[in-house]
Amino acid sequence: MLPAQGSSGRKVRICGIRTSWNTVGDGEFFCPDCGGDRNYRRRTGRRRFTVLGVPLLARGVAGPVVECAACHAHFGTDVLDHPTTLRFSAMLRDAVHTVALAVLAAGGVSSRTVRETAVHAVRSAGFEDCTEDRLTDLVEALAADTGRFITDPGPCGAALAIELHEALEPLAPHLAPAGRESIVLQGARIAVADGPYSAAEREVLSIVGGALLLCSDDTERLLLAASGTPS
Repeated sequence: MLPAQGSSGRKVRICGIRTSWNTVGDGEFFCPDCGGDRNYRRRTGRRRFTVLGVPLLARGVAGPVVECAACHAHFGTDVLDHPTTLRFSAMLRDAVHTVALAVLAAGGVSSRTVRETAVHAVRSAGFEDCTEDRLTDLVEALAADTGRFITDPGPCGAALAIELHEALEPLAPHLAPAGRESIVLQGARIAVADGPYSAAEREVLSIVGGALLLCSDDTERLLLAASGTPS
């Protein structure tokens, strides 16, 4: 804007560009500036050339932008791709639960040590009411639903492979490398709770590592670490 000096000594804006905003949606998002979950307004705007505050000429559109209802900062709409804290916690919890089920389906549920290790991992992730019986029932239900266990011939059972990718791939971009490795380690510790990895368990954990954007060398390193074998 072009300022001018007023009689009181204050600067008066003669002309400039003003944006008139219109709210077209709202919701909750993770605000990068606030560092937490906040309400937002999705807004579009129209720019106008003004003289002495009077809009005269259209100067195109602005946005869309995401405006934080708390700090009023504006962000690109891609900020909505980041999950809220609540959603992120649910995604992480579901990921650990799915990995535990897949490893149990690959190695079986006959070992009490394996079941206890799986329950501990799932409870730590947020399913505090998880029990050995519930996990066993889910594994048996998966087998009944698909007509096969993950250890059947061929690649990783299709249903569980899909479940793993659906649970892990959306989460992976939002996890630091240490967080992605932690999920693989939890699955590996379940697998080795009753002894060395079976071929099916290795296959499952390889799929887990790939879905979490880890290279095969990193996944193998984590499997060796979980089993106590020097790399």
